[in-house]
Amino acid sequence: MSEAFNSRREITSIKWLVTPTTNSWLELALLNPIEILIDHAHCERKAAGAAIQLMFRYLCEPGLAEALSPLAREELEHFEIVLELLKSRGRYLEPLPAPPYGAALARKIRKVEPERMLDSFLVAGLIEARSHERMSLLASHGEDSELRDLYKKLIASEARHFSLYWRLAQERFDREKLLPRINELALYESEILSELHPEPRMHS
Repeated sequence: MSEAFNSRREITSIKWLVTPTTNSWLELALLNPIEILIDHAHCERKAAGAAIQLMFRYLCEPGLAEALSPLAREELEHFEIVLELLKSRGRYLEPLPAPPYGAALARKIRKVEPERMLDSFLVAGLIEARSHERMSLLASHGEDSELRDLYKKLIASEARHFSLYWRLAQERFDREKLLPRINELALYESEILSELHPEPRMHS
């Protein structure tokens, strides 16, 4: 990556991310904008599904449905926006082999309650945090102004979604449990990304 490119790179991240996204990921993403866009659509769809799954799992948890239902709707709205952009370019959703990121994080979610709830909130929040950081990078780079504008429109909501999951965790768990666990999961999240996945993905 050129010195000029490095000098204008803007890394926008949320506090709990342990390491920033590498230049190698950014280069790979910028070389494959449509594949990243297709994967982005899949990510929005999965994020909506994850919120709905939590609503069903914790059906009677006070305040949870009121928080997660609007989030799920917004994720689906973003999915539709990305889908329309793909269609305008003569493309559509395609099956893409998933990188290990999401499955690896999911395996860290403990199976016994209430730890399962805590981990579910924190993992979902970390994914949103990383999405925010990477969309910020995509919004600041690349030759395609339409794609840059898309990511600029979405980054605020990604940060807000992280904040929502963080608030849900804070409201239900003491800081003595919350802070060590977010640090553990954030460290693990950075370890997953320490080796660049060979295929361009939003979370490769």
